[in-house]
Amino acid sequence: MKFLNKMIMRIFTGTSQGQSDSSKETHQNQVKTKLQDNIQHIKKTLGNSTDLIVREIRIGTDKQIKAAIFYTDGLADAKSVQNFIMETLMINFPNSNLDKMLTSGQDSFQILKNHILTVGEVKDVYEFDSLFTSLLSGDAILLLDGYTQGFTLGMRGWKDRGVTETSTETVIRGPKEGFTENLRTNTALIRRKIKDPHLWLESKEIGRVTKTSVGIMYIKGIVNDKVVQEVHTRLDRIDIDGILESGYIEELIEDETYTPFPTIYHTERPDVVAADLLEGKIAILVDGTPIVLVVPITLMSFIQAAEDYYQRADISTLIRMLRFLSIFISLLGPSLYIAITTFHQEMLPTLLLISLAAQREGVPFPAFIEAVMMEVSFEILREASIRMPKAIAQSISIVGTLVIGTAAVEAGIISAAMVIVIAITAVSSFVLPSFDLSMTIRMLRFPMMMLAASFGLFGIIIGVIAIVLHLCSLRSFGVPYMSPFAPFILEEHKDSIIRMPRWAMFSRPRLISRKNIIREQSAPPEKPQDKTGG
Repeated sequence: MKFLNKMIMRIFTGTSQGQSDSSKETHQNQVKTKLQDNIQHIKKTLGNSTDLIVREIRIGTDKQIKAAIFYTDGLADAKSVQNFIMETLMINFPNSNLDKMLTSGQDSFQILKNHILTVGEVKDVYEFDSLFTSLLSGDAILLLDGYTQGFTLGMRGWKDRGVTETSTETVIRGPKEGFTENLRTNTALIRRKIKDPHLWLESKEIGRVTKTSVGIMYIKGIVNDKVVQEVHTRLDRIDIDGILESGYIEELIEDETYTPFPTIYHTERPDVVAADLLEGKIAILVDGTPIVLVVPITLMSFIQAAEDYYQRADISTLIRMLRFLSIFISLLGPSLYIAITTFHQEMLPTLLLISLAAQREGVPFPAFIEAVMMEVSFEILREASIRMPKAIAQSISIVGTLVIGTAAVEAGIISAAMVIVIAITAVSSFVLPSFDLSMTIRMLRFPMMMLAASFGLFGIIIGVIAIVLHLCSLRSFGVPYMSPFAPFILEEHKDSIIRMPRWAMFSRPRLISRKNIIREQSAPPEKPQDKTGG
């Protein structure tokens, strides 16, 4: 009985102690009544950082009210702070009739908020956590002596990169603007294209230390509400110190980690995001990066390009077929060469077989080793050209490729036919509009070469079947990755391998939107009647 009583006392004691600790932490987080205590706490928490600007002032006719303005140099617009806050409080306010309201004992905060401050965004703040978040996001803070609350004033004005053309998704016909590192600039670029009140934007702060602003944009009434809820659930599960780029979020919310195929699409083009939103997809924007994530996605999204919808349908269809041919060459080009020259020489014409045999007469390595050596050399040159200064990167990559290829053939290490195959394969990989899918094809090329060297064409067939089965098993936020091929949806093939004219693509992808499927009801163009009278 005594033991039970001791346990009960410990439980109640621990509970009361935990409650007292939490209440103590909550009390310490509250804004203090004395202005000097708040100033000292803010300075101490920020380590007396030199970019913290603290301006103590007195307002009112008799200067009886002490106030302090805080802002971060470089993040807040200093001129706006001076013109809209300091000048208003120190010059305009004492000379107005509103000053009598302060002397009459009315609430100073309500008077400042409703009658004096000429700032567009004014929010109340009661805790230091939210105060520091706003302060380090570029807002100005106004605190008064004798009050346990303050104001956050929208004064963000840091320098950012202007809207320029993207370097990775260039087009001949179409908009030339691209996203920037400023979240508000990016949302404005999207709203310029979709002027609809149902385009909703929801914001979150992710990262215990960085507190990065993340925006979720979608069109209410077109988007699938279950997918929106799933996006919120996955973002809320993220518990990390910092988010510095959208790639952090991509890895933390993707459906399948152990797959070479990307299940989340990213782009730098506002017109691409606007088109995806109109199809019922969701855009995830991260402050500090021009890369915007789009979900859910299918494999066809990585093969289609923005310019496909700005050209005529027949031209776009021809270009898409060229892309599919490029995927086939990039993935299977070296593998087919290895399999045919090693196991299936009877498939080649006699003259071509004699020519290839003469080239390989002095080569000491099998075709598989040749292909691996050339592929690795080309990947090294490609990575080196990316890391080098732009002034010399292009010349070094071209000269390096020509010199290495020519020297290897003359030295008898590599056959000339292998150099041609690897060159065509490398060029084909650049045809794909998506860099992620191009990287996937480059990764899968090596296991396909190993299967070809081991089992010939049978190994290639096994590899292709394995890739197709893997693609059919993937999902992107619940949407089948191979749609509209698997499951097969005939109506959506109007915008798959071929692109039908605009008036024929009247429906949205039903597995993505699931409601409001009809997006247009345009009739095909008609020829005008002959009015010449002939």
